[in-house]
This record gives sequence, structure tokens and C-alpha cells, in this order.
Amino acid sequence: MKTEKEMLKWIRWDKSKNPKDYTVFYFDRVLDKEVEVKFEEIEEIEGRFMTIKESTIPLHRITKIRMNGKLVWERKRVKV
Repeated sequence: MKTEKEMLKWIRWDKSKNPKDYTVFYFDRVLDKEVEVKFEEIEEIEGRFMTIKESTIPLHRITKIRMNGKLVWERKRVKV
């Protein structure tokens, strides 16, 4: 399974993919909820972070990625 960073770079650089088809979900600790953002709103993917509207979000906060509403990637949950 690809990591969240590999998925983001794959969507951005694979010519067969249309970034407008993708939605990224991440957990916002301040809002204490999952936030949905269109892939094309991601301004930069660098190191372990992505930048959206001058906000830097750690990649480990990404919970899932959907393409046209269909789940294509989800963070593996560890059972305790």
C-alpha cells in the first residue's frame, strides 16, 4: 500500500490522473474534526507537510483520499 505522500505525488504527477477528481480528507486538531479539501487546493507537498491556503498540514493527519467519491486510500488503523 502506498503512503499518503506517495499517493499525493502520484495524483499530481501521473499524466493519466486528473487531480480535479480527487478529494483529500485530514483531521484538523484545532477544529477537532475531519476536513475535506479538493486536491487542486493543495499548493505544495514538501517533506512531511502539505500547504493549503497558507496553512501547513502534516501528512500524517491525512485520513483518506477519494476519487469521484470512491475511496482510493485510507489510513490503516492500528487496533489497541
